[in-house]
Amino acid sequence: MSVPPMPRRTAYAVLAALAAVVVLVSTAIFVGVGNSDGNIDAAARKPRSSAAPASAGAWVGTWSTSAAAAEPNTLRGYAGMSIRNVIHTSVGGSQARIQLSNFYSARPLTITHASLALAAAPSNPTAAAGTMRRLSFSERPWVTIPPGRAVTSDAVRLDIPAAADLLVTTYAPRASGSVTYHPHARQTSYLARGDRTEDAAGAAYTEQSPYWRYLTAVDVWSREAQGAVAVIGDSITDGITSTAGANHRWTDFLAERLRTEPGAPRYGVLNSGISGNRVLSDGTQVPPNNPSALSRFQRDVLSRTAVKAVVVELGVNDILRTPHQTDPDTIVGGLRRLTEQAHARGLRVIGATLAPFYGHRGYTPHLDAVRQQVNTQIRAGRVFDDVVDFDQALRDPMYPIRLRPSYDSGDHLHPSDEGYRAMARALDLEDLKGGAAAAL
Repeated sequence: MSVPPMPRRTAYAVLAALAAVVVLVSTAIFVGVGNSDGNIDAAARKPRSSAAPASAGAWVGTWSTSAAAAEPNTLRGYAGMSIRNVIHTSVGGSQARIQLSNFYSARPLTITHASLALAAAPSNPTAAAGTMRRLSFSERPWVTIPPGRAVTSDAVRLDIPAAADLLVTTYAPRASGSVTYHPHARQTSYLARGDRTEDAAGAAYTEQSPYWRYLTAVDVWSREAQGAVAVIGDSITDGITSTAGANHRWTDFLAERLRTEPGAPRYGVLNSGISGNRVLSDGTQVPPNNPSALSRFQRDVLSRTAVKAVVVELGVNDILRTPHQTDPDTIVGGLRRLTEQAHARGLRVIGATLAPFYGHRGYTPHLDAVRQQVNTQIRAGRVFDDVVDFDQALRDPMYPIRLRPSYDSGDHLHPSDEGYRAMARALDLEDLKGGAAAAL
């Protein structure tokens, strides 16, 4: 039986519909390509689920930490356990995405279930009602992260306040090799047996932990934040002696100033401090635990989302840790190389003087003389675009080679909470504005 010819108008309609389908499929394929190079800012700038124009907002880093080492005794990872990281935002937004890192494992890490939620209360594993969101990766509910790499999740819609605690939970069913972690979180996170990734209740999370595992960054889609400031530093930036769970690192106090002070740039604050970190020397093992600032600057600073300015708080461990670096010109040369790398990206760099450590077990007059010579060069303006004088902010006016007693945590090297607050006050917020200087 012969089929009558299709009317011309109908044929055109069918062809138009087919063309539209092809365009939609092609677009979905293009947008669905994931990012696995460790650069969270290289992922799609516009959220896949948003129909809003780009002018309505932008991706901004609200939180980060630095992968510091392979967690000891974790060759099997945490197979069959849910890890619920608790982190604190600096700026808010209407959507979020996360970065997971497998930098310190020789084996692929497969995450089969991941979620994000607002915490019902500070430092609590229970999710606020109605905020639990399942995460996906290139539109899949699972992801395999190759050794030494990182991945960025797809965006999820969630109204996230500034200065809020988030719960980021991952589940890996199989052994995955050494766990990439940040050991001095100053924040309690949680573990549960079995896949409890989307449990809103925190009852199953009976094991507490002072570490962050796998999670290294969180971005938000913000209509208010103008960018982020990335801070690279050592244990003083890590906040190792700040009150645990209180968010009293000096970078937390800085984030508070940026949120509340009139005229302040509305920036997220990204903390890339690692305790014991040096400018010049890596730690032991391969890949190196505690990588030097020079070797991790691209990973932990330049690749972060919407960074507009950089603060460098480093150098004291090059002096204090063995083998001691006692040539101030060598330390300053390393700091200057960080500035040059930032300038190549058009970023302004604010550098910190080195605070006193008289009374610390590592103190000697010779090592303190090296510190003061480094500070002299920093203050002379030959190293950074601008200077934040932490030495002046923290030292005892009556005895300048030691910390002011009220700013001393007790070990004569690391500040107290009030000392960290004084550090944040010392930074001139105007220095965070504008581009990099043409030359030093």
